[in-house]
Amino acid sequence: MATLQIAANGNSLARPAAAAPVAPAVMSPLRMWTAVVGSTLGAFMAVLNIQIVNASLADIQGAIGAGTDDGGWISTSYLIAEIVVIPLSAWLARVFSLRNYLLTNAILFLIFSVACAFAANLQQMIILRAIQGFSGGVLIPMAFTIIITLLPKAKQPIGLALFALSATFAPAIGPTIGGYLTENWGWEYIFYVNLVPGALMVGMLWASLDRGPMNLKLLAKGDWPGIVTMAIGLAALQTVLEEGNKEDWFGSDFIVRLSVIAAVSLTLFLIIELKTANPLLNLRLLVRRNFGFGIVANFLLGIALYGSVFVLPIYLTRIQGYNSEQIGMVLAWTGIPQLLLIPLVPQLMKRFDVRLLIVVGFALFAASNFMNVHMTGDYATDQLFWPNIVRAIGQALVFTPLSAIATAGIEQENAGSASALFNMMRNLGGAVGIASLQTFLSKREQFHSNILTNSVSVFEEATRDRIAKLTGYFMSHGVSDQALASHKAVVAIALKIRKQANIMAFSDTFFLLGVALVVALLASLHLRKPGQLSGGGAH
Repeated sequence: MATLQIAANGNSLARPAAAAPVAPAVMSPLRMWTAVVGSTLGAFMAVLNIQIVNASLADIQGAIGAGTDDGGWISTSYLIAEIVVIPLSAWLARVFSLRNYLLTNAILFLIFSVACAFAANLQQMIILRAIQGFSGGVLIPMAFTIIITLLPKAKQPIGLALFALSATFAPAIGPTIGGYLTENWGWEYIFYVNLVPGALMVGMLWASLDRGPMNLKLLAKGDWPGIVTMAIGLAALQTVLEEGNKEDWFGSDFIVRLSVIAAVSLTLFLIIELKTANPLLNLRLLVRRNFGFGIVANFLLGIALYGSVFVLPIYLTRIQGYNSEQIGMVLAWTGIPQLLLIPLVPQLMKRFDVRLLIVVGFALFAASNFMNVHMTGDYATDQLFWPNIVRAIGQALVFTPLSAIATAGIEQENAGSASALFNMMRNLGGAVGIASLQTFLSKREQFHSNILTNSVSVFEEATRDRIAKLTGYFMSHGVSDQALASHKAVVAIALKIRKQANIMAFSDTFFLLGVALVVALLASLHLRKPGQLSGGGAH
């Protein structure tokens, strides 16, 4: 088979001509970094468009006439399309060439971003968001692949630090941008905001990526059984995770059927990938020590990363009554410090063992969640400031070193599979985390509500005194009927109990996120130094 000589990492490596979508053999530093910055800018926008829309979902639902229950599909359609296309991207880039594939999807992402602002009803919005997610999902693994195949090993931490801005900074800053634009300009501008950076991205990719021949013959040789089973399985699984809590999980025939489809399809996918000669994804990478434990840690990072961005806005809305702009200002402190710290991480990686940075990062991220386990009704912006700062520092320290050590020793021909698996598992972790936390939050609220309700009895003198005082309060504020005033007093006590149960449930949820990060920390303790790996990433 013909081979290419790849000089991107400072050594000449022979590999199959159709193995991975990398850049040409010789590339000037300016063009190389232009490609890296342009692709990571695309990844940033693709991730940003998950959270920026979630922050404005209520406004979008009202504008297009979508019900509260159905409006969730505005986000779900994007996530399903994104998680399905991520594993396909490396193969499709070989079919259509990296330049053609990346530029086409970057342009489509911008077109359908604008189209979403003109959606007239829910059906149109779901279709447009799905196409936007399918094209945007390409930008995430392609940026990661360009970094680990194009940059010399010594420069990869800098590229991965740029990519970390998309993976950890974008989810944190998304609600801030979305809330500000929605409150001051209108929800349509959360889609228009992609245009200026998107045009810059397209220009940078156009100028830096060389034209390459398409290899349409690969379509006939594609791992179609694997592609079909993977697409069906991931789409079904993502739908189960997004809709399960709303549909009462396995109390719904719809969720049961989708769960069976997901289980059967993904099982078949695993079997096909392990047995076929030319698999879509090289799943054997998972048995490599660093990559395997890195995937586990990355999956748990996804749970905490997306889970915390999901839980905190709900708390601020439900308990503190914040609007989307106020929520964005609180969450800004999980993003702004990262913008300052992430560029410094490559220097820290030169001075310290990368495993130490990962452990410290996970420890700080976990600590930030444990700091929120004793919440009260007064727990708001000021009280959340330091936990958010600690969380920002932890996230900034974790991602770049974890990406670097997990992909250390990955061969050029396996770069596409490694990129797809690493990014897909983080997104899947986010989906699992949000679904689990929705259910956990609901169950813990019911649990605490039952305990608190049982402890409040009309036979208790304190309870009777409280009802009497509230009854007097309502009668002195315009309620003339004593029976109505007494009823309002009982309702007020019930609402107080429910609010307290909710606060306790949120405290439990942050504790659970902290535990997930401790498990991720334990997984990261099994990582080896890149220099201890032998045989180009062998076991």
